[in-house]
Amino acid sequence: MELEELSANPLHKVKWKPPKTTETVDPRVVVNPRQAQELLTAVTYVGRRGRGRRLMALFACMYYAALRPAEAVGLRLQDCHLPASGWGRLTIDVSRPEVNTQWSDTEDAHEERGLKHRGRQDVRPVPISPELVKILRKQIVEYRTAKDGRIFRSERGVVVASTAYTEVWQDARLLAFTPAQVAFPLAKRPYYLGTQRCLCGSTQASQHRT
Repeated sequence: MELEELSANPLHKVKWKPPKTTETVDPRVVVNPRQAQELLTAVTYVGRRGRGRRLMALFACMYYAALRPAEAVGLRLQDCHLPASGWGRLTIDVSRPEVNTQWSDTEDAHEERGLKHRGRQDVRPVPISPELVKILRKQIVEYRTAKDGRIFRSERGVVVASTAYTEVWQDARLLAFTPAQVAFPLAKRPYYLGTQRCLCGSTQASQHRT
């Protein structure tokens, strides 16, 4: 059309319209604070050789700091301000979404990208409660960090795969919930841990700023 090689725009004849989408959060997936604590505790009992225990802080970041899974797995020590007491801060500027290697510029299944819906150089400061500060400090002492500073890593030192933390999460739901709750969409995906803030706002962060 720009080169004027077509007499008319053929797309005008297409009757299909994109389906309407909604940005609202399904309240059925949102856990309350008690359920969140029960899930985080249940995670530590999943798997052999501390498989779930290694990932508990990862899920805690999704709940307390409302990080997306791809942001949590890419969290580095240099992104964290973790004082001995009081509130801390995360400075999020990297996301590590999992991609099919055939569509990636590298052979790494976790491509390093900027934050979703933001410019590549944008950062997002996130105040974190003393409880999450304590959890992260313990994680670093107990498991150390990867060579590039990542706080969360597999036993082999690589980025935690989505299949790995999803399997742990599903097993934790079986331990923490009743059969009826398991059949319900309540916290069915780790991503849903951050949805409470979409409904209620970041209460802890607001208190911190106040």
